Amino acid sequence: MNIGNFLFKYRSYTPIPLALYILFNSYPEIQNVLIGLILITIGESLRIWAVGYAGGITRTTKVGAPSLCTSGPYSYTRNPLYIGNMVIYSGVVLIAGSLNILYTLIITWGFFTVQYYLIIELEENTLINIFGKEYEKYINNVPKLFPRFSSWKNKDKYVPMKFYKTIKTEKRTLQNILLLVLIIFFKHFLV
Repeated sequence: MNIGNFLFKYRSYTPIPLALYILFNSYPEIQNVLIGLILITIGESLRIWAVGYAGGITRTTKVGAPSLCTSGPYSYTRNPLYIGNMVIYSGVVLIAGSLNILYTLIITWGFFTVQYYLIIELEENTLINIFGKEYEKYINNVPKLFPRFSSWKNKDKYVPMKFYKTIKTEKRTLQNILLLVLIIFFKHFLV
């Protein structure tokens, strides 16, 4: 198993050491907490929007897709879930605070940049093998990470999942965010 496959398969667990580092070095300040909550809300909203279109396939440990989703957030960027994760973790860093918050943010962004670079490379090679020219057209019209200003107009008329089903699919991420925020809160404000 190469590193990209390993990171893809265990991507739900690889941030745990980073989360522990953030929690261990936390030193929250109220102004950063508010900005952090806003970032977490933006990041999770993006994830919910993306999961609504991609469905439960986003939780798989096997690279691939039964169909190519290019609607909704996927018409702005090819990787809205990963952008959402980076925004969420930036928010967690701000909520946790640190005596050197910029250093902690750089470590966080560096971690996710390396991890997602390797995962995206694996995913894109797989999707090109599965969808061929259709995926190549998508790559040529929609950026990898930094979103377009307008949505890509394509023939994909994918209908998103119902909101309740999307939230149910996204339950684990919501629980993890809540757990991190509660640990920070209890560590600094109740103990």
